[in-house]
Amino acid sequence: MHATPPRKRLAKRLTAHAVVLAATAGVLAATPAGAAAASHGHGHDHSHGHGHGRTVDVQLLSFNDLHGNLEPPQGSSGTVTETQKDGTKKVIPAGGMEYLADALRTARKGHEYSITAAAGDMIGASPLMTGLFHDEPTIEALNKLKLDVTSVGNHEFDEGRAELLRMQRGGCHPKDGCFEKGKKFRGADFPYLAANVTDEKTGKPMLKPYTIWRHKGVKIGIIGLTLKGTPDVVTAEGVKGLKFADEVATIDKYAKELDRKGVKAIVTLVHEGGMPASGAYNDDCDSPGAGAGISGPIVDIAKKVTPKVDAFVTGHTHQAYACTIPDPAGNPRTVTSAASFGRLYTDTKLTYDRRTRDIVRTPVARPHATNHVVDRDRPKAADMTSLIARWNALAAPIANRPVGYISADINGRGSEAYEKPLGDVIADSQLEALAPADKGGAQIAFMNPGGIRSDLAYKAAGGEGDGVVTYGKAFTVQPFTNMMQTADLTGAQVISVLQQQVSGAVNGPQPKILQISKGLTYTLDLTRTGADRVVASSVKLNGEAIDPAKTYRVAANEFLMGGGDGFVAFKEAKNKRVGASDLDVFLAYLGAHSSKTSPLAPPKADRITVVK
Repeated sequence: MHATPPRKRLAKRLTAHAVVLAATAGVLAATPAGAAAASHGHGHDHSHGHGHGRTVDVQLLSFNDLHGNLEPPQGSSGTVTETQKDGTKKVIPAGGMEYLADALRTARKGHEYSITAAAGDMIGASPLMTGLFHDEPTIEALNKLKLDVTSVGNHEFDEGRAELLRMQRGGCHPKDGCFEKGKKFRGADFPYLAANVTDEKTGKPMLKPYTIWRHKGVKIGIIGLTLKGTPDVVTAEGVKGLKFADEVATIDKYAKELDRKGVKAIVTLVHEGGMPASGAYNDDCDSPGAGAGISGPIVDIAKKVTPKVDAFVTGHTHQAYACTIPDPAGNPRTVTSAASFGRLYTDTKLTYDRRTRDIVRTPVARPHATNHVVDRDRPKAADMTSLIARWNALAAPIANRPVGYISADINGRGSEAYEKPLGDVIADSQLEALAPADKGGAQIAFMNPGGIRSDLAYKAAGGEGDGVVTYGKAFTVQPFTNMMQTADLTGAQVISVLQQQVSGAVNGPQPKILQISKGLTYTLDLTRTGADRVVASSVKLNGEAIDPAKTYRVAANEFLMGGGDGFVAFKEAKNKRVGASDLDVFLAYLGAHSSKTSPLAPPKADRITVVK
């Protein structure tokens, strides 16, 4: 992919154009997480008095969607909301690997039987300090954290199959080489699980589908997988040659296989999630009834998966919940998610019956799960502080360079509005870069909301000063370095793109509202249903109604142009022209429209009229 001039070799983002050896299609011969658990030293020399009778309590600590956030995230990405006893809301700064490591290590103390697991997106869409080095720092940190196992998520495929296998197996980057003199990347000490990901030619699993955790006679099977829709949210190159199977069918298949092996206690790590009714991490999603406070794809999965599975650890939606959704036999089953970026972790108690070799799940004795805040009042883990400092020193020449100035927070990820202020800035940067005739002649630019990974925070993260946007901050917002494209779409196709925000199999249930460039306006009427929620007659460009028969030059990143996020109308585009990367045009816009004396102000975000 295209890269910016400084440290071009390191900043370049691999998208797996390399030929993948046939051997990579095989199942990884990784050590079972159970064996790793014993060597990790998770306080196994301690006993809390529950390991000598018929039942023992197994502690399951989990988190998800870390996205390489080793340092405390900035802006709203670095806070959680807590409901107080009087009903008021409190915002708590949270996250950062130094604090997450301390929290998990503290939680493990006194627990002889303890598993630490994750539900995908440990890497990908990462801040500069780890993204610049292809997420090797994150894998190193997770090794130090003593992570036992994780599923893959969609972002594990951002740089393609070969790079994901390198994350597991180790070895230096095929193009950028080794980043530290005399050190070779050793890969993950924990297994990455991908039960529903197979080679489309051989049908063989790309990675292990499950692992078995063992300790003193206790055996727990752990199945890991990503969402079936991963190809819809990753570039085509990232998932080239791979098939993604249905979640329920896959889980049932391997639960049956584990059962045949005598493993009756089963946990599933699935990178798919739901949307809780409340944004506060501690609100009860089992009120007024079990699972009543959560909706989304994970609900259907949890309701259909075989009762052989005892608990779900989920992710993808970056939400916080600890729910109980009954299995098909009517037994209570926990479904949890710990938000994202290491701001929370979940502590689930699983009661293991040595006689049945299964988890006890009755209305009286059932798994109990609680989300805990990774606050920053706790001590920092010294080994993580050293790791972060070491990699920051390598990234500093690029990361600390000022690239722009802002007068206040410009919210992207942290905005709950359909039209996000930072979304307008990004779309405008893409339009401006690709509008010249020799650059593509763009008249409209679209930006996918999921590609905006953070806010632009006014407060300084280090020594750069308030209001200063560093290269590192800009990279955190736009970490993919997707190439921009300009292409022809008819007015009718432009309207179809807008309607696909709120319709179709992908976006009908959970709308994805594109961020749009200046000059484009329309009305989103939420009192209507399906595609009709985008009022076709209201779509205008520079005050003039879009002509369905006219051809317009439209700019978007390669992910959207490839039909990503369910926007299949982009696949009908003609006369495509490739431009600079999304990061480069964003940097250029910040440089051209801001200075110390004239910082960029948050835009009004008034292009989409929302009717509720």
